[in-house]
Amino acid sequence: MINKSTWLQRAPLPNLARKLRVGAWVLTAIVLFLVVAMRKIHLPLPDGVDFLWLPPVYSCLNAIVAVALIAALVFVKQGKIAAHRAAVSVALVLSLLFLLGYVAYHITTPPTKFGGTGPVLTVYLTLLVSHIILAAVSFPFILFAFISGATNHFAQHRKLVHWVFPIWLYVAITGPVCYLMLRPYYGG
Repeated sequence: MINKSTWLQRAPLPNLARKLRVGAWVLTAIVLFLVVAMRKIHLPLPDGVDFLWLPPVYSCLNAIVAVALIAALVFVKQGKIAAHRAAVSVALVLSLLFLLGYVAYHITTPPTKFGGTGPVLTVYLTLLVSHIILAAVSFPFILFAFISGATNHFAQHRKLVHWVFPIWLYVAITGPVCYLMLRPYYGG
């Protein structure tokens, strides 16, 4: 097991970081395209098949992302770098699975309208809009934070994570909250 001080002395990998940053921008463009396009694309499913089971699944994935992020923070504070990296990797993989499920659901299923009114509608819309905006804005920076840590650019990693972590955690928590608020209005 490598201790924290030994890990932090690893040499940066600038060439790999540069290539991965290009990949992060390409992935960001693809995700942005998919999220915008999913509102315009409708792929019909075979008769008797629906994806109504996806929202609770991808919402649970998002909740587990929040737990993984908190674990990653605890592990890094304890100097458990391998555990920190594992927790962040779990958060990234689950976020990717969330995104795939979210897009699959929304390109195959008509949108669900929130039925609440008054203050609960205001709360729901505030959470939903902030969730969507922060998810979109933070996505490339989450990738950059991961890349900077994975390529041993630790000062840059710390700077990015200082503000990206709370945003990612907020997005991971508000997604399931929005789902729970919308849940009574799903068809099926």
